[in-house]
Amino acid sequence: MPIEKRLSRRRLIQCGLGAMAAVASAPLMATGLTPAQTEGPFFPKKDQADKDLDLTRVEGQSESALGEVVEISGRVVDESGLPVPGARVDVWQANHAGRYDHEADPNPAPLDPNFQGWARLVTDAQGRYRVRTIKPGHYPVREGWSRPPHIHFKVAQRGYREITTQMYFAGEALNDVDLLWNELSPEHRARVTVAFAASAGSAPAGAFDIVLKKV
Repeated sequence: MPIEKRLSRRRLIQCGLGAMAAVASAPLMATGLTPAQTEGPFFPKKDQADKDLDLTRVEGQSESALGEVVEISGRVVDESGLPVPGARVDVWQANHAGRYDHEADPNPAPLDPNFQGWARLVTDAQGRYRVRTIKPGHYPVREGWSRPPHIHFKVAQRGYREITTQMYFAGEALNDVDLLWNELSPEHRARVTVAFAASAGSAPAGAFDIVLKKV
């Protein structure tokens, strides 16, 4: 593994300890189950060597991904607010131009060879996860409908119902006219729409908690 990637991972872990501790002590941003949303056609089918928490860098590449860097952290918990440790969290998304690195994506926008595009994470003992990525671009679905920036999450753990959902960015004009966002009730929209705030010297950060139902 290149020294730059190892150092990047070490810095992410060191910088993330304080943020993860804050997440663990903070109240959930919303109560109730996280609403499910369509997986879409672009869940990764091809395996890749690099699926770590930093989507802004690809192992073996010297450049960073294009786009605005954002950091997302949160917890996977059950309906009682208890953590779900060891849950697998798949995170995938389009790049800054709204293009997925997927053979089924018809979008003519360019691919970004420096964007990882997919992370596979495991929650810690407190149900926490963290991912560093870029804000995805919007993309056309058909005439009159463009998807707003969003990130896909699929969470699975034995003893709980697997869920696939989508996280949206607060304040995006396209949210208001998106068919999938508008399928949700106002309460459910609040659970999957995240506000990001920047602090000095760090990327904008947002909290996205995911609530699972026990089987």
